[in-house]
Amino acid sequence: MITKIEGGVCAPKGFRANGVHCGIRKNKIKKDLALIVSDVRCATACVYTTNLVKGAPILVTKKNVADGYAQAVIVNSGNANTCNANGVEIAEEMCALVERHTGVAAGDVVVASTGVIGQQLSIEPIANGMQELVAGLGNNSSAAAEAIMTTDTVKKEIAYSFEIGGVPCKIGAICKGVGMICPNMATMLMFISTDAAVSPAMLQKALSADVKDSLNMLSVDRDTSTNDTLCIMASGLAGNKEIVSAGADYKRFCKALHMVTSAMCRELAADGEGATKLVECRVRGAKSKKCARIAAKSVINSNLVKAAMFGSDANWGRVLCALGYAGADLDVNKIDVRFTSAAGEVFVCENGSGVPFSEEEAKRVLSQKEVVIDVDLKDGAYSATAWGCDLTYDYVKINGDYRT
Repeated sequence: MITKIEGGVCAPKGFRANGVHCGIRKNKIKKDLALIVSDVRCATACVYTTNLVKGAPILVTKKNVADGYAQAVIVNSGNANTCNANGVEIAEEMCALVERHTGVAAGDVVVASTGVIGQQLSIEPIANGMQELVAGLGNNSSAAAEAIMTTDTVKKEIAYSFEIGGVPCKIGAICKGVGMICPNMATMLMFISTDAAVSPAMLQKALSADVKDSLNMLSVDRDTSTNDTLCIMASGLAGNKEIVSAGADYKRFCKALHMVTSAMCRELAADGEGATKLVECRVRGAKSKKCARIAAKSVINSNLVKAAMFGSDANWGRVLCALGYAGADLDVNKIDVRFTSAAGEVFVCENGSGVPFSEEEAKRVLSQKEVVIDVDLKDGAYSATAWGCDLTYDYVKINGDYRT
Protein backbone atom coordinates (compact mmCIF):
# COMPACT_ATOMS: atom_id res chain seq x y z
CA MET A 1 0.00 0.00 0.00
CA ILE A 2 1.21 3.47 -0.86
CA THR A 3 0.06 6.13 1.61
CA LYS A 4 0.28 9.89 1.31
CA ILE A 5 2.20 11.48 4.19
CA GLU A 6 3.56 14.86 5.26
CA GLY A 7 7.14 16.08 5.00
CA GLY A 8 7.80 16.61 1.31
CA VAL A 9 11.42 16.15 0.33
CA CYS A 10 12.38 15.78 4.01
CA ALA A 11 10.03 12.85 4.67
CA PRO A 12 12.60 10.13 3.73
CA LYS A 13 15.31 9.32 6.28
CA GLY A 14 18.47 11.36 6.09
CA PHE A 15 17.26 14.45 4.21
CA ARG A 16 17.21 18.04 5.45
CA ALA A 17 16.24 21.17 3.55
CA ASN A 18 15.79 24.92 3.83
CA GLY A 19 15.02 28.00 1.77
CA VAL A 20 15.85 31.68 2.34
CA HIS A 21 15.85 35.08 0.66
CA CYS A 22 19.46 35.93 -0.18
CA GLY A 23 19.00 38.92 -2.47
CA ILE A 24 18.86 37.54 -6.01
CA ARG A 25 15.29 38.79 -6.19
CA LYS A 26 14.55 42.45 -5.58
CA ASN A 27 11.40 41.41 -3.75
CA LYS A 28 12.70 40.78 -0.23
CA ILE A 29 9.61 38.81 0.78
CA LYS A 30 10.23 36.02 -1.73
CA LYS A 31 12.72 33.28 -0.94
CA ASP A 32 15.25 32.69 -3.71
CA LEU A 33 17.79 30.13 -2.51
CA ALA A 34 17.14 26.50 -1.53
CA LEU A 35 19.32 23.69 -0.24
CA ILE A 36 18.68 19.96 0.22
CA VAL A 37 21.32 17.90 2.02
CA SER A 38 21.52 14.18 2.71
CA ASP A 39 23.30 12.70 5.69
CA VAL A 40 24.95 10.20 3.35
CA ARG A 41 26.09 10.04 -0.24
CA CYS A 42 23.12 9.00 -2.39
CA ALA A 43 22.59 7.04 -5.56
CA THR A 44 21.44 9.76 -7.96
CA ALA A 45 19.75 9.91 -11.34
CA CYS A 46 18.72 12.90 -13.47
CA VAL A 47 17.01 13.85 -16.70
CA TYR A 48 17.33 17.26 -18.31
CA THR A 49 15.87 19.59 -20.90
CA THR A 50 16.13 18.57 -24.55
CA ASN A 51 16.58 22.23 -25.53
CA LEU A 52 19.92 22.83 -27.26
CA VAL A 53 20.19 26.04 -25.23
CA LYS A 54 20.96 24.74 -21.75
CA GLY A 55 21.49 26.54 -18.47
CA ALA A 56 25.07 26.41 -17.16
CA PRO A 57 23.96 24.54 -13.99
CA ILE A 58 22.95 21.55 -16.13
CA LEU A 59 26.47 21.26 -17.53
CA VAL A 60 27.94 21.29 -14.03
CA THR A 61 25.35 18.87 -12.62
CA LYS A 62 25.94 16.38 -15.43
CA LYS A 63 29.63 16.37 -14.58
CA ASN A 64 29.00 16.05 -10.85
CA VAL A 65 26.59 13.11 -11.07
CA ALA A 66 28.46 11.25 -13.82
CA ASP A 67 29.47 8.62 -11.27
CA GLY A 68 25.84 8.08 -10.21
CA TYR A 69 26.12 9.74 -6.80
CA ALA A 70 25.40 13.07 -5.09
CA GLN A 71 24.72 14.33 -1.59
CA ALA A 72 23.24 17.83 -1.88
CA VAL A 73 21.16 20.07 -4.12
CA ILE A 74 21.47 23.86 -4.29
CA VAL A 75 18.95 25.88 -6.29
CA ASN A 76 18.37 29.57 -6.88
CA SER A 77 15.33 31.27 -8.38
CA GLY A 78 15.07 34.69 -9.99
CA ASN A 79 17.89 34.10 -12.48
CA ALA A 80 18.32 31.11 -14.82
CA ASN A 81 22.10 31.48 -15.19
CA THR A 82 21.64 30.70 -18.87
CA CYS A 83 23.44 32.24 -21.86
CA ASN A 84 26.02 33.80 -19.53
CA ALA A 85 29.72 33.81 -20.42
CA ASN A 86 30.65 33.02 -16.81
CA GLY A 87 27.66 30.75 -16.13
CA VAL A 88 29.63 27.56 -15.54
CA GLU A 89 32.00 29.39 -13.22
CA ILE A 90 29.08 30.69 -11.14
CA ALA A 91 27.45 27.24 -10.98
CA GLU A 92 30.74 25.70 -9.84
CA GLU A 93 31.13 28.42 -7.21
CA MET A 94 27.67 27.58 -5.89
CA CYS A 95 28.80 23.97 -5.45
CA ALA A 96 31.99 25.14 -3.74
CA LEU A 97 29.91 27.22 -1.31
CA VAL A 98 27.98 24.09 -0.35
CA GLU A 99 31.23 22.28 0.37
CA ARG A 100 32.55 25.22 2.41
CA HIS A 101 29.44 25.47 4.57
CA THR A 102 28.32 21.82 4.87
CA GLY A 103 31.35 19.65 4.20
CA VAL A 104 29.64 17.94 1.25
CA ALA A 105 32.17 17.67 -1.59
CA ALA A 106 31.53 20.16 -4.39
CA GLY A 107 31.63 17.28 -6.85
CA ASP A 108 28.67 15.69 -5.07
CA VAL A 109 26.36 18.70 -5.50
CA VAL A 110 23.47 19.02 -7.92
CA VAL A 111 23.09 22.69 -8.89
CA ALA A 112 20.08 24.29 -10.59
CA SER A 113 18.80 27.75 -11.41
CA THR A 114 15.50 29.15 -12.65
CA GLY A 115 14.27 32.58 -13.68
CA VAL A 116 15.13 35.11 -16.34
CA ILE A 117 17.40 33.95 -19.17
CA GLY A 118 20.38 36.01 -20.32
CA GLN A 119 21.01 38.05 -17.17
CA GLN A 120 24.27 37.65 -15.30
CA LEU A 121 24.05 35.95 -11.92
CA SER A 122 26.21 37.33 -9.14
CA ILE A 123 27.65 34.87 -6.64
CA GLU A 124 27.72 37.55 -3.92
CA PRO A 125 24.12 37.29 -2.65
CA ILE A 126 24.33 33.49 -2.69
CA ALA A 127 27.56 33.55 -0.69
CA ASN A 128 26.04 36.01 1.77
CA GLY A 129 22.96 33.84 2.25
CA MET A 130 24.71 30.51 2.83
CA GLN A 131 25.20 30.83 6.58
CA GLU A 132 21.49 31.44 7.20
CA LEU A 133 20.55 28.77 4.68
CA VAL A 134 22.70 26.07 6.28
CA ALA A 135 21.83 27.10 9.84
CA GLY A 136 18.17 26.50 9.09
CA LEU A 137 18.59 23.05 7.58
CA GLY A 138 16.02 20.67 9.00
CA ASN A 139 12.49 19.55 8.28
CA ASN A 140 11.97 22.58 6.05
CA SER A 141 10.78 21.09 2.77
CA SER A 142 8.13 23.81 2.54
CA ALA A 143 10.74 26.59 2.70
CA ALA A 144 12.79 24.92 -0.02
CA ALA A 145 9.69 24.49 -2.19
CA GLU A 146 8.91 28.17 -1.79
CA ALA A 147 12.46 29.23 -2.65
CA ILE A 148 12.43 27.58 -6.08
CA MET A 149 9.16 29.21 -7.22
CA THR A 150 9.09 31.73 -10.06
CA THR A 151 5.61 32.45 -11.46
CA ASP A 152 4.13 29.57 -9.46
CA THR A 153 1.26 30.71 -7.27
CA VAL A 154 1.44 27.79 -4.82
CA LYS A 155 4.22 25.67 -3.35
CA LYS A 156 4.43 22.12 -4.65
CA GLU A 157 5.59 19.30 -2.41
CA ILE A 158 4.43 15.75 -1.75
CA ALA A 159 5.47 12.55 0.03
CA TYR A 160 4.39 8.92 0.25
CA SER A 161 5.23 5.89 2.38
CA PHE A 162 5.46 2.41 0.87
CA GLU A 163 7.16 -0.93 1.50
CA ILE A 164 9.89 -2.83 -0.28
CA GLY A 165 10.43 -6.40 0.87
CA GLY A 166 8.44 -5.64 4.01
CA VAL A 167 10.70 -2.70 4.89
CA PRO A 168 9.00 0.72 5.30
CA CYS A 169 10.31 3.28 2.82
CA LYS A 170 9.46 6.87 1.97
CA ILE A 171 9.66 9.07 -1.10
CA GLY A 172 9.12 12.84 -1.29
CA ALA A 173 9.51 15.73 -3.69
CA ILE A 174 9.39 19.45 -4.30
CA CYS A 175 8.95 21.01 -7.72
CA LYS A 176 8.21 24.23 -9.58
CA GLY A 177 7.29 25.27 -13.08
CA VAL A 178 4.09 26.70 -14.49
CA GLY A 179 5.36 28.16 -17.77
CA MET A 180 7.67 27.02 -20.58
CA ILE A 181 6.39 23.51 -20.04
CA CYS A 182 6.19 21.10 -22.93
CA PRO A 183 9.64 19.67 -22.48
CA ASN A 184 9.46 16.09 -23.76
CA MET A 185 11.66 15.33 -20.77
CA ALA A 186 10.63 16.64 -17.42
CA THR A 187 9.28 19.75 -15.87
CA MET A 188 11.30 22.84 -15.10
CA LEU A 189 12.69 21.78 -11.72
CA MET A 190 11.83 18.74 -9.59
CA PHE A 191 13.85 17.20 -6.79
CA ILE A 192 12.87 13.79 -5.42
CA SER A 193 14.30 12.10 -2.34
CA THR A 194 13.85 8.52 -1.15
CA ASP A 195 15.35 6.42 1.61
CA ALA A 196 14.93 3.25 -0.42
CA ALA A 197 18.15 1.50 -1.41
CA VAL A 198 18.35 1.51 -5.21
CA SER A 199 21.49 1.23 -7.32
CA PRO A 200 22.36 4.21 -9.55
CA ALA A 201 21.74 2.15 -12.69
CA MET A 202 18.28 1.00 -11.62
CA LEU A 203 17.43 4.47 -10.34
CA GLN A 204 18.24 5.94 -13.76
CA LYS A 205 16.29 3.18 -15.48
CA ALA A 206 13.23 3.85 -13.31
CA LEU A 207 13.39 7.62 -13.79
CA SER A 208 13.95 7.51 -17.55
CA ALA A 209 11.03 5.09 -17.98
CA ASP A 210 8.71 7.00 -15.69
CA VAL A 211 8.93 10.37 -17.41
CA LYS A 212 7.48 8.87 -20.59
CA ASP A 213 4.11 8.51 -18.86
CA SER A 214 4.35 11.38 -16.40
CA LEU A 215 6.33 14.53 -17.09
CA ASN A 216 6.57 13.96 -20.85
CA MET A 217 2.77 14.07 -20.83
CA LEU A 218 2.61 17.52 -19.25
CA SER A 219 2.13 20.73 -21.21
CA VAL A 220 1.28 24.31 -20.31
CA ASP A 221 2.32 26.29 -23.36
CA ARG A 222 4.28 24.12 -25.83
CA ASP A 223 7.56 25.86 -24.89
CA THR A 224 10.63 24.00 -23.67
CA SER A 225 12.65 25.56 -20.88
CA THR A 226 16.42 25.83 -21.00
CA ASN A 227 16.86 24.72 -17.40
CA ASP A 228 14.65 21.64 -16.94
CA THR A 229 16.20 19.34 -14.35
CA LEU A 230 14.61 16.34 -12.67
CA CYS A 231 16.77 14.73 -10.01
CA ILE A 232 16.17 11.80 -7.67
CA MET A 233 18.46 10.90 -4.76
CA ALA A 234 18.25 7.58 -2.88
CA SER A 235 19.91 7.49 0.55
CA GLY A 236 19.30 3.79 1.21
CA LEU A 237 18.73 4.56 4.89
CA ALA A 238 15.41 2.67 4.98
CA GLY A 239 17.48 -0.51 5.10
CA ASN A 240 15.80 -2.56 2.39
CA LYS A 241 17.84 -4.93 0.26
CA GLU A 242 19.34 -2.78 -2.49
CA ILE A 243 17.44 -2.95 -5.77
CA VAL A 244 20.01 -3.94 -8.39
CA SER A 245 17.79 -5.61 -10.98
CA ALA A 246 14.23 -5.72 -12.26
CA GLY A 247 11.76 -7.67 -10.16
CA ALA A 248 8.98 -7.30 -7.61
CA ASP A 249 10.89 -4.78 -5.47
CA TYR A 250 11.79 -2.69 -8.51
CA LYS A 251 8.15 -2.64 -9.62
CA ARG A 252 7.04 -1.46 -6.17
CA PHE A 253 9.59 1.32 -6.24
CA CYS A 254 8.54 2.37 -9.75
CA LYS A 255 4.92 2.49 -8.65
CA ALA A 256 5.78 4.80 -5.73
CA LEU A 257 7.90 6.98 -8.01
CA HIS A 258 5.02 7.31 -10.48
CA MET A 259 2.66 8.29 -7.66
CA VAL A 260 4.97 11.24 -6.98
CA THR A 261 5.56 12.34 -10.57
CA SER A 262 1.94 12.00 -11.71
CA ALA A 263 0.68 13.90 -8.66
CA MET A 264 3.17 16.67 -9.38
CA CYS A 265 2.04 16.77 -13.03
CA ARG A 266 -1.49 17.52 -11.89
CA GLU A 267 -0.30 20.28 -9.56
CA LEU A 268 1.94 21.85 -12.19
CA ALA A 269 -0.79 21.81 -14.84
CA ALA A 270 -3.41 23.20 -12.46
CA ASP A 271 -1.06 26.08 -11.59
CA GLY A 272 -0.13 26.80 -15.23
CA GLU A 273 0.49 30.49 -15.89
CA GLY A 274 -2.86 32.26 -15.88
CA ALA A 275 -4.76 28.97 -15.70
CA THR A 276 -8.22 28.70 -14.15
CA LYS A 277 -8.60 24.93 -14.50
CA LEU A 278 -6.72 21.66 -14.79
CA VAL A 279 -7.45 19.82 -18.04
CA GLU A 280 -6.72 16.10 -18.24
CA CYS A 281 -6.98 14.11 -21.47
CA ARG A 282 -7.44 10.36 -21.07
CA VAL A 283 -7.03 8.36 -24.25
CA ARG A 284 -7.92 4.67 -24.36
CA GLY A 285 -8.46 2.07 -27.05
CA ALA A 286 -5.26 2.92 -28.92
CA LYS A 287 -3.31 0.53 -31.16
CA SER A 288 -0.09 1.13 -29.23
CA LYS A 289 1.22 2.97 -26.21
CA LYS A 290 2.97 5.39 -28.55
CA CYS A 291 -0.28 6.18 -30.35
CA ALA A 292 -2.07 6.79 -27.05
CA ARG A 293 0.62 9.17 -25.85
CA ILE A 294 0.73 11.11 -29.12
CA ALA A 295 -3.05 11.49 -29.22
CA ALA A 296 -3.43 12.61 -25.61
CA LYS A 297 -0.56 15.10 -25.84
CA SER A 298 -1.93 16.57 -29.07
CA VAL A 299 -5.28 17.36 -27.45
CA ILE A 300 -3.63 18.95 -24.39
CA ASN A 301 -1.30 21.01 -26.62
CA SER A 302 -4.07 22.45 -28.78
CA ASN A 303 -4.49 26.18 -28.16
CA LEU A 304 -8.01 25.97 -29.56
CA VAL A 305 -8.96 23.20 -27.12
CA LYS A 306 -7.32 25.14 -24.28
CA ALA A 307 -9.25 28.29 -25.19
CA ALA A 308 -12.51 26.34 -25.38
CA MET A 309 -11.85 24.97 -21.89
CA PHE A 310 -11.33 28.51 -20.62
CA GLY A 311 -14.72 29.49 -22.02
CA SER A 312 -16.36 26.26 -20.80
CA ASP A 313 -17.38 25.69 -24.41
CA ALA A 314 -18.03 22.06 -25.41
CA ASN A 315 -16.44 22.59 -28.82
CA TRP A 316 -15.61 18.90 -29.25
CA GLY A 317 -14.71 19.40 -32.92
CA ARG A 318 -11.46 20.96 -31.74
CA VAL A 319 -10.64 17.70 -29.92
CA LEU A 320 -11.22 15.71 -33.11
CA CYS A 321 -9.12 18.23 -35.03
CA ALA A 322 -6.19 17.81 -32.62
CA LEU A 323 -6.47 14.03 -32.83
CA GLY A 324 -6.55 14.21 -36.62
CA TYR A 325 -3.25 16.06 -36.99
CA ALA A 326 -1.51 14.36 -34.05
CA GLY A 327 0.29 11.84 -36.24
CA ALA A 328 -1.03 8.84 -34.33
CA ASP A 329 -2.29 5.74 -36.15
CA LEU A 330 -6.04 5.96 -35.52
CA ASP A 331 -9.40 5.70 -37.28
CA VAL A 332 -11.27 9.01 -36.96
CA ASN A 333 -14.55 7.21 -37.71
CA LYS A 334 -14.35 5.21 -34.49
CA ILE A 335 -13.63 7.99 -31.97
CA ASP A 336 -15.91 8.68 -28.98
CA VAL A 337 -15.47 11.81 -26.85
CA ARG A 338 -16.87 12.68 -23.43
CA PHE A 339 -16.30 15.67 -21.15
CA THR A 340 -16.41 14.82 -17.44
CA SER A 341 -15.93 16.65 -14.15
CA ALA A 342 -17.24 16.66 -10.61
CA ALA A 343 -20.46 18.10 -12.06
CA GLY A 344 -21.13 15.07 -14.25
CA GLU A 345 -20.53 13.79 -17.77
CA VAL A 346 -21.61 14.86 -21.23
CA PHE A 347 -21.27 12.56 -24.25
CA VAL A 348 -20.55 14.72 -27.31
CA CYS A 349 -19.14 12.53 -30.08
CA GLU A 350 -19.71 8.93 -31.18
CA ASN A 351 -17.85 7.21 -34.01
CA GLY A 352 -16.39 10.52 -35.13
CA SER A 353 -19.76 12.28 -35.39
CA GLY A 354 -21.64 14.60 -33.09
CA VAL A 355 -24.51 13.40 -30.91
CA PRO A 356 -27.26 15.55 -29.35
CA PHE A 357 -26.36 16.99 -25.96
CA SER A 358 -27.45 19.80 -23.69
CA GLU A 359 -25.24 22.88 -24.09
CA GLU A 360 -26.43 24.01 -20.68
CA GLU A 361 -25.37 20.73 -19.07
CA ALA A 362 -22.04 20.82 -20.95
CA LYS A 363 -21.39 24.34 -19.67
CA ARG A 364 -21.99 23.16 -16.13
CA VAL A 365 -19.61 20.20 -16.55
CA LEU A 366 -16.86 22.33 -18.11
CA SER A 367 -17.11 25.12 -15.54
CA GLN A 368 -15.42 23.03 -12.86
CA LYS A 369 -11.81 23.50 -11.69
CA GLU A 370 -10.85 20.08 -13.04
CA VAL A 371 -12.06 18.81 -16.41
CA VAL A 372 -11.39 15.47 -18.10
CA ILE A 373 -11.48 15.01 -21.87
CA ASP A 374 -12.20 11.30 -22.29
CA VAL A 375 -11.27 9.90 -25.70
CA ASP A 376 -11.98 6.31 -26.76
CA LEU A 377 -10.25 5.41 -30.02
CA LYS A 378 -11.86 1.93 -30.00
CA ASP A 379 -8.94 0.52 -31.93
CA GLY A 380 -6.78 -1.33 -29.39
CA ALA A 381 -5.90 -1.98 -25.76
CA TYR A 382 -3.49 0.85 -24.93
CA SER A 383 -4.09 4.05 -22.97
CA ALA A 384 -2.32 7.24 -21.87
CA THR A 385 -3.07 10.37 -19.87
CA ALA A 386 -1.84 13.91 -20.50
CA TRP A 387 -2.17 16.96 -18.25
CA GLY A 388 -2.55 20.61 -19.19
CA CYS A 389 -4.61 23.70 -18.48
CA ASP A 390 -6.81 26.27 -20.13
CA LEU A 391 -5.45 29.26 -22.07
CA THR A 392 -6.47 32.58 -20.53
CA TYR A 393 -5.94 36.31 -20.94
CA ASP A 394 -3.65 36.24 -17.92
CA TYR A 395 -1.15 33.95 -19.65
CA VAL A 396 -0.42 36.75 -22.10
CA LYS A 397 -0.29 39.34 -19.32
CA ILE A 398 2.20 37.29 -17.30
CA ASN A 399 4.51 36.67 -20.25
CA GLY A 400 4.12 40.12 -21.78
CA ASP A 401 6.23 41.68 -19.03
CA TYR A 402 7.94 38.66 -17.41
CA ARG A 403 11.42 40.16 -17.68
CA THR A 404 10.55 43.75 -16.76
